[in-house]
Amino acid sequence: MLGPTCILGRRFQPQELEQLQAWIDQRRGHSRRALSVELARLWDWRNGQGQLRDMATRLLLNRLEQRGCLRLPARQNRGGRRQVRRPQLAPLSAAGPITEVLAQLRPLSVRLVRPAQPERARLVDYLRAHHYLGYPHPLGQLHYLISDRSGRDLAVLLFGPAAWKCAPRDRFIGWTAAQRQAHLGQVANNSRFLLLPWAQVPHLASHMLGLVLRRLGQDWQVQCGQRAVLVESFVEVERFAGTCYRASNWLAVGLTQGRSRAGRPGLRVPVKQLYVRALAKDFRRVLCQ
Repeated sequence: MLGPTCILGRRFQPQELEQLQAWIDQRRGHSRRALSVELARLWDWRNGQGQLRDMATRLLLNRLEQRGCLRLPARQNRGGRRQVRRPQLAPLSAAGPITEVLAQLRPLSVRLVRPAQPERARLVDYLRAHHYLGYPHPLGQLHYLISDRSGRDLAVLLFGPAAWKCAPRDRFIGWTAAQRQAHLGQVANNSRFLLLPWAQVPHLASHMLGLVLRRLGQDWQVQCGQRAVLVESFVEVERFAGTCYRASNWLAVGLTQGRSRAGRPGLRVPVKQLYVRALAKDFRRVLCQ
């Protein structure tokens, strides 16, 4: 490794990564979770509310491993082999479509669903059953469940870490590689947006996007310890037109080149349109400093 590496706003020199690897090697038998908790305490890495950022630390370690910077212990499969739980969802014909006008559904409820909350399993089931990409790795993802005034679920949105490199986005921001390394943690990625199939209401999707973005900056600050000033979303052009993003004032800034998010050579993926939306008027000043 020739130069420094920056993950989630933390910069590592090559010798620091060597020291971190030695620290990990000295703790044989530790799980990844135990390592992340101990390392977050060692760094005193906390969010704005003083809570230990052990999940962010675990995400950081996993990303360093993905880039070949560290060797981590194998992931543990706790509790032995588990039977895959099948989604228990009411079929569309039984639940009945929701076709009222938007005004009749308001006010909508936007809930940030934590792992221990009872709605989390339902949210995960929705994605597994109805989203073509399924449910992603939950680490670092904010989970939102949106319901109407009667408590009927309408949509699921997830926001997680931004793509490491994306030429259209990087040109739009105008930052350098060093600035991207330093401030990538202030860009959020809308990794999933699922409008549930029974929600058949005009203008609902764009309205829900706007509601979530009003609170995303504050929720991101609590989760990640820094302000999110820009949000991105990748829309597969052969599947979707991106209408709800354009209707809620997102900007289409360019197409991807058919490479994976992790940038693995030789792996081709569908071309996607990149949409971005500013969460702060001074986003370029923040990201390019």
